[in-house]
Amino acid sequence: MRKLSALLLAVMFITSSVYAQQGKDAEKKPQKGHVDNNKFRQLKDVLATPNSQRTASGAPGHQYTQQKVDYVMNLRLDEKNNKLYGDETITYKNNSKDNLEYLWLQLDQNMRAPDSKTPLAESRGASGWQTPEQFVSTNMGTKKDFGFKIEAVKYEDGRDLSHTINRTMMRINLPTPLAPGSSFTFKVKWNYLINNSVTDGGRSGFEQFKDGNKAYTIAQFFPRLCVYDNVEGWQNMQFWGRSEFALEFGDYDVKLTVPADHIVDATGDLQNEKEVLTKEQRKRFEKARKSFKDPVLIVTQAEAEENEKKGTNKTKTWHFKAKNVRDYAFASSRKYIWDAMAVKINNKTVMAVSLYPKEGNPLWEEHSTRVVANTLEEYSKLTFDYPYSKAISVHADRQGMEYPMICFNYGRPRPDGTYSERTKNGMIGVITHEVGHNFFPMIVNSDERQWTWMDEGINSFVEILAELDYDPNFNTNNLPKDIVRYMSYDQENLSPIMSQGDYVKNFGPNAYTKPAAGLYMLRQTIMGPELFDFAFRTYSQRWMFKHPTPADFFRTMEDASGMDLDWFWRGWFYTTDYCDIGIKEVKPLFVTDKQSNRVKELIKTNPRAKAYFESLGKLVYLTDKKEDANAADVTAYVNSLPADKKAKLKELPNYVYQVEFEKPGGLVMPIIVELTYADGTKKREQFPAQIWRRNDNKVYRVFTSSKEIKSIVVDPDLETADVDTSNNSWPKKKDSKFNQFKNKAKN
Repeated sequence: MRKLSALLLAVMFITSSVYAQQGKDAEKKPQKGHVDNNKFRQLKDVLATPNSQRTASGAPGHQYTQQKVDYVMNLRLDEKNNKLYGDETITYKNNSKDNLEYLWLQLDQNMRAPDSKTPLAESRGASGWQTPEQFVSTNMGTKKDFGFKIEAVKYEDGRDLSHTINRTMMRINLPTPLAPGSSFTFKVKWNYLINNSVTDGGRSGFEQFKDGNKAYTIAQFFPRLCVYDNVEGWQNMQFWGRSEFALEFGDYDVKLTVPADHIVDATGDLQNEKEVLTKEQRKRFEKARKSFKDPVLIVTQAEAEENEKKGTNKTKTWHFKAKNVRDYAFASSRKYIWDAMAVKINNKTVMAVSLYPKEGNPLWEEHSTRVVANTLEEYSKLTFDYPYSKAISVHADRQGMEYPMICFNYGRPRPDGTYSERTKNGMIGVITHEVGHNFFPMIVNSDERQWTWMDEGINSFVEILAELDYDPNFNTNNLPKDIVRYMSYDQENLSPIMSQGDYVKNFGPNAYTKPAAGLYMLRQTIMGPELFDFAFRTYSQRWMFKHPTPADFFRTMEDASGMDLDWFWRGWFYTTDYCDIGIKEVKPLFVTDKQSNRVKELIKTNPRAKAYFESLGKLVYLTDKKEDANAADVTAYVNSLPADKKAKLKELPNYVYQVEFEKPGGLVMPIIVELTYADGTKKREQFPAQIWRRNDNKVYRVFTSSKEIKSIVVDPDLETADVDTSNNSWPKKKDSKFNQFKNKAKN
């Protein structure tokens, strides 16, 4: 049977539908009003009002300011007693327009102090099995003497300076308010007992090896300034152990005294190579600075194994300087193998470096530094050229933690040196992720204490692209399909992404996977790589070495792409709605010259409709009843048209299908449709999310073809995190017993 063109059919069908709806609406009684609950309403009621520091475009304003904090530190590592001693001189520059009555410092180590409230804030029942040490620690109240011991807080001239400690925060009580543009210098002397990161837990600490040696990965080790800005004032929320850090940029001058046989690396550039490295080590490092293909061993495994057999009472001081960094960390051990290679970032050479004990080999020697190099290259392509001189990956059992220029990463082979693909991929993934944190938040310096997703989620997204560049078959875990299970959880266990991290139940999916999957969806499905990459690069470069907020990110992505994405931010970030789009009904349609009962009723009851149809002259109509079709009359009608109109309709489709799409889920998303024809060929069509703007429950599309359509699938590649694919196919696929069980359990 010959059918009319898709355009003409669609116009006629929609027109009759509109008039039918008008007739129904005329019979309804007035209803109560409501607020705007349209999924496409703008975010202006949610985002902060733009101002001279943060503009409506998402860029820093002409009056944007941020503070600067410089540190001069002398540190001493006591390996025998696992203690760290520090003297620091802090210079705080008030670049704001405000007079500051006091300064706030973070004392992160107090989170594990004997009087810490962190353990008391956890709901814990009796455990069915524990080691004797765990039983004593948990049930008998024995606590180690962790936490900062503040020995002195003084003015620059040595006088005592008033201060108040409130758990993980310390307030410096200034004698007079610090005026805009002024600086204040003071000193803090402190020490603390270093935790065993394997048995005591923690983001840093030491690992005790069977041979008696230790590897120290040290961070959050010194009192450091909180952020003061026009968004939070002082960001002095207590550190409960989960939500991370908000820090100011500054310059560091650090002297680190350790056992003389330790290998050390840290944030910053080494100032005294000749004093701490042997002639052979310096020679190898020079070779590494020119090696762009493979890592060069600066300390070999054989040398590290020989070194770890010895011990010494002598010390050596390593001197580092770092400019414009937001934090500081270091690693120290006599067990370290050390390798490095050069990475070309446009016209600049950056060093990719790894430190690891023999327990990490052969896995670490094969992959660590190469992964560091790949990460720097790929992140730089998507954001900005990596600005620092190096990036270091340090082996640390059970850790994955990031700091400027240095990160601590897990991934250990079996004792015999063998390892599984899972172990290898886990190590590659964590190194990529932690090195990537150099970009977010070490440079694009968001407030981790408040908005975990701005560093973890954004970084996890870029991590996907870097991992796939390192290995195109890499099994990344941050794609939209990977978030489906989480988004299917009971709503009592879900929180919007825009939640402070300490109060989220499922922290990992909420802060890492869901934001990453959402951004991947934006890039691959909604915006396209070209628009997304330009906007993302614009955001990254606008906020290098500054403090962005979520509003700055959302606004920049729209400003630089020319796309209204408020519907996406609102649904994906501010709600716990899920995506579920399916096919409710597919109707094969036919054409006739006979008026349907629906049209007849309209003409009879609605004078406007009658006048409208009479003005159109002779028409053809759609019907879902094949017996009402009249191909001969329709063909005759087409043949009676003027030559120019007839020419446009000479290739008429043979098949017409009306598809009704339903949306049981709360999220609006694009509808991605794959049509499979009788001859086996396929065709993809994508309808933007705006298709739902007038009806949040169901929408229709008409598909025409010269070939019969045998099947239709929604979201065939699982691009939209659809939580229930049982309604995604026509004809409906027979559900497996497993899926029936899964859906029953879910509901």
